[in-house]
Amino acid sequence: MSSVIIESLDQEGRGVAHYEGKVIFIEGALIGERVTYASFRKKASFENAVTTKILKSSFTRVQPKCVHFDLCGGCSMQHLDFRAQVAVKQRILEDNLQRIGKVKPEVILAPIYGEAWGYRQRARLSVRHVLKKGKTLVGFHEKRSSFIADMRQCEILPAKISKLLPLLAQLNEQLSIRDQLPQIEVAVGEHVDVLVLRIMQALSPADEALLKQFADTHQVQLWTQTKGPDTVHPFYPLDAPALTYSMPEFGVTMPYAPTEFTQVNSTMNRLMVSRAIRLLAPQAQESIADFFCGLGNFTLPIARSGAQVLGIEGSAALVKRAEENAAYNGLSGKAQFRAMNLFEMDEAGLLKLGHFDKWLVDPPRDGALELMRSITPESAPQRIVYVSCNPATLARDAEVLVHLKGYAIKAAGVMNMFPHTSHVESIAVFEKI
Repeated sequence: MSSVIIESLDQEGRGVAHYEGKVIFIEGALIGERVTYASFRKKASFENAVTTKILKSSFTRVQPKCVHFDLCGGCSMQHLDFRAQVAVKQRILEDNLQRIGKVKPEVILAPIYGEAWGYRQRARLSVRHVLKKGKTLVGFHEKRSSFIADMRQCEILPAKISKLLPLLAQLNEQLSIRDQLPQIEVAVGEHVDVLVLRIMQALSPADEALLKQFADTHQVQLWTQTKGPDTVHPFYPLDAPALTYSMPEFGVTMPYAPTEFTQVNSTMNRLMVSRAIRLLAPQAQESIADFFCGLGNFTLPIARSGAQVLGIEGSAALVKRAEENAAYNGLSGKAQFRAMNLFEMDEAGLLKLGHFDKWLVDPPRDGALELMRSITPESAPQRIVYVSCNPATLARDAEVLVHLKGYAIKAAGVMNMFPHTSHVESIAVFEKI
């Protein structure tokens, strides 16, 4: 069996090696290690493989904390030292900026780490009664599979939610709709833990009694969802506190519904918003745009500085929530919101919004290419703080800003929003030259 030396890690946390003219992507291998491997997918120019034996181990290799790590697809980097994970993500960011964007930041920001375990306050758990096992499985999917991992615990979920996994499986076994409950969405707030049950069939009176007993015993609030997002409703108890997260530095508290988008890691979100606001440096006399604003995660802290801010978001439902949150925090006078499809932005549409001194941009994985392409001398802000969940699209958009729109990339760095996964959250600052 052939052995190779791992040269780098890719954006999915796989070891990258070369053998006989092919690139080999090897799960479970780390930089500098010599390993043997077994390929499960072969193409003309590359192969996907798993590590079969480690002949020379990296000093950064650690024992995974989770007993399900080898099976579960929820994490891909628990075998790599926590601080080394962040260094790898920083390298991925820099490599993407240089290779795709052909740009180099003037300053590399110190990475933000956050908590290593129990951080994931949002999750989507799959549920399935498996006849061959004679039981229900609740958890994440197995690696490279549609099967649900047989999990008793999860180290990245809060301890209380982790302990509920086998109990939820037992609960499902008792329900009349055992085969009609494919998913449970978790939302952990500051004063309540919510579980949204995706049910494909009506609950029987016996089901309702079981669910209420479960909620009382484990101090959670249950919601149900029968079809789309508009069918999400609280089930029991109806007098539970609202879901909220707060940012004490800015005196902001954000109510939200359990299926509305919020960051999965509230501790890291606080640190990320704090860094973004420092880099943006909003002033009381300034006009600022917050693109892809969601429910106002950055908008309201910006408004707290005294600047006038317009939040723009594609989802009308999230715009409504953002307006409610601005009112809840006494910021309606400083923060306004507008629903607009930012993936269809053009120069004329951007000019209609008026001129802004600064932008905060926090797009989904697809990035903000059309928005960047739409910048003209009349609409160009002096500073853009760009928060990214995909270094490849950040790099692509940076190329437009630097090489076509007259900006310099002043700084960039990573924020470890998703420890033990290959997900890279980053932030970059652009200044008009």
